[in-house]
Amino acid sequence: MKIAVLPGDGIGPEIVAQATKVLEALARDGLPLEMEQAPIGGAGYDAAGDPLPEATLRLAKQADAVLLGAVGGPQYEALPREKRPERGLLRIRKELNLFANLRPAVLYPELVGASTLRPEVVSGLDLMIVRELTGDVYFGQPRGIEVRNGERVGFNTMIYSESEIRRVAHVAFGIARKRSRRLCSVEKANVLECSELWRQVMIEVSRDYPDVALSHMYVDNAAMQLVKNPKQFDVIVTGNIFGDILSDEAAMLTGSIGMLASASLDDRAKGLYEPIHGSAPDIAGRDVANPLATILSVAMMLRYSLHSEDAARRVEEAVRKVLAQGLRTADIHTEGTRKVSCSEMGDAVVAAL
Repeated sequence: MKIAVLPGDGIGPEIVAQATKVLEALARDGLPLEMEQAPIGGAGYDAAGDPLPEATLRLAKQADAVLLGAVGGPQYEALPREKRPERGLLRIRKELNLFANLRPAVLYPELVGASTLRPEVVSGLDLMIVRELTGDVYFGQPRGIEVRNGERVGFNTMIYSESEIRRVAHVAFGIARKRSRRLCSVEKANVLECSELWRQVMIEVSRDYPDVALSHMYVDNAAMQLVKNPKQFDVIVTGNIFGDILSDEAAMLTGSIGMLASASLDDRAKGLYEPIHGSAPDIAGRDVANPLATILSVAMMLRYSLHSEDAARRVEEAVRKVLAQGLRTADIHTEGTRKVSCSEMGDAVVAAL
């Protein structure tokens, strides 16, 4: 099973190095894995003048799965938009047709104290956000900045086709069917025609899943409810921009964005796996980043793309074990626990395997 490893920028190389330690440990135990690295984002621009070099894209297309760290950094902000690191990430998602983004938010019992919400509100939290990833306002045309009536105007297009909504709906209903059989569709149908179509298609697809209870919620209310009563949700399905915002909000319910993994899948379950946090250039190179989101992304890779459920559970149990041992990186460190570095946390997870 071939894995394309794309460390990227900032803390990306540090956290990916810990995730590859875990993969190497599984390979020593007999899992048939092959890994090859390539640059993306700012590293891609530095190496080839392109945030998604052709060789990197070719490797990603040939691989069974892709493991990515993070992209971006202040040194690239002055580049033309198409050369910025983030464009490489958007392009690889589009090129690989990764339309379904799975973002679980799970609060480990040991981290209840790290959440900013009261324990009784968040204890036991386990929800999944399914975000459509290749459409919506991030990709819609026309877009740009131009002069109208003597002043600059910026514009983007929020757009979804019926087929784009339908395919992510099937993914979300399928996931809900394997969990608590509850699916909440989040949009803004009271003011957006794009969202009105989204709701119509969700209702149509729901007829194929009579065993799953479908509910609807406006995005502003969903943002409030995630803080007020997050455990009311099991699976949320939503569009690209709403999913981007809500999943980051859900991340903080778990104590740290450094704990949240993600999977971005095509229609054959090939995927790109990455932590949802950014490149954190302010702490890059200091060996203090939290690698657990990246390691948990490896577990998602093993489950969804490499079809190795036993290995996925081993990784997840190893993460639970190191947390139970009281080991914490700086972002989740609290009184009474032991602060460890990024590399020490990676070593601890490998030992726990």
